[in-house]
Amino acid sequence: MFEPISIVSLPGWQHDDHKKALETFQRSCQEILTTAHGFKRLAKFGGELQDWKTLCEAALKTQSAKAFFETNFAAFKIYDPDRPQGLFTGYYEPEAEGSLTKTAQYQVPVYNKPQDLIALSKADQTKTGLAYGRLINGAAEPYFTRKDIEQGALSNRGLEIVWLKSWVDAFFIHIQGSGRVKLPDGKIIRLAYAAKTGQPYTGIGHVLLEKNIGTKETMSMEFLRGWMKTHPAEARELMWNNKSYIFFRQIEVPTADLGALGAQQVNLTPLRSLAVDRSIWMFGTPMWIDTTTPPEAGSKHFQHLMIAQDTGTAIKGHVRGDVYWGWGDEASFNAGHMKSAGTMVVLLPKPVAARLKL
Repeated sequence: MFEPISIVSLPGWQHDDHKKALETFQRSCQEILTTAHGFKRLAKFGGELQDWKTLCEAALKTQSAKAFFETNFAAFKIYDPDRPQGLFTGYYEPEAEGSLTKTAQYQVPVYNKPQDLIALSKADQTKTGLAYGRLINGAAEPYFTRKDIEQGALSNRGLEIVWLKSWVDAFFIHIQGSGRVKLPDGKIIRLAYAAKTGQPYTGIGHVLLEKNIGTKETMSMEFLRGWMKTHPAEARELMWNNKSYIFFRQIEVPTADLGALGAQQVNLTPLRSLAVDRSIWMFGTPMWIDTTTPPEAGSKHFQHLMIAQDTGTAIKGHVRGDVYWGWGDEASFNAGHMKSAGTMVVLLPKPVAARLKL
């Protein structure tokens, strides 16, 4: 599964923007040196926190990005017997119009996390089959479904952050886990993931395919948006097939060129931040990705050093990544169509590789 490989021999390595990759890695390091959020859960190939701390202290002082990665990391090409060809998809930060007050035009709420949504005990997880839920008279129960919530289960509890124009816009902000909302006065507020109900996630693209709408080749976020726009009545029912529901919090972002917070609790960097399988890879791990952009975007080589800073329900497997494209129409288009095969090379700190005996 792990094949040692020379970093400098990676196709495209010499031409990548190592400075941008280092800046992204340094943001991960700042988090590792302070809260180390990712190390609260084991990752199969994560190593020990101290191995990362020593490296991160050096990363924040280095002046040579390319030499830093070549000197301090051991590279391994990853093979996954369950998926011989790796799979790389894309995600982005949706943009929508909204208002801080409910009006005739803005009727769709985006909610903060409710206080009665809790992480269930192991015993209750076994009972319900869910990681999250609520307690009713001391007994664990599943939390409300998307349909329940959209039909008013959380109304009049003061949880609304902002009101949007469109249920479809809200749905895609939920799917992506973050969003930008433009208010009537032109101000932009930023939404970041806060929690999920724990209800099962269902990809609504598969629901359409089962109804013989679209094909595996044409199914994409862009296809879904188009279909939902032309079938507004059926769109609500379609969205309710996905019982999972996401809650948000409003955040401030330090600079305009950074995205919302990923699961590592650092601001994402377009085309440098990668969502990975959290059970396998530790947040902060550099990954060399060799794949292509979507055919609709010209099928160009995509060879970049990226940093694992996020995760997602659908991101499962050793050679599985979700590329953060940023925001705006181009990011939406590329992320919505990306479904590319490719290879992944993991760069592990040399002490981590030695500890894992790779």
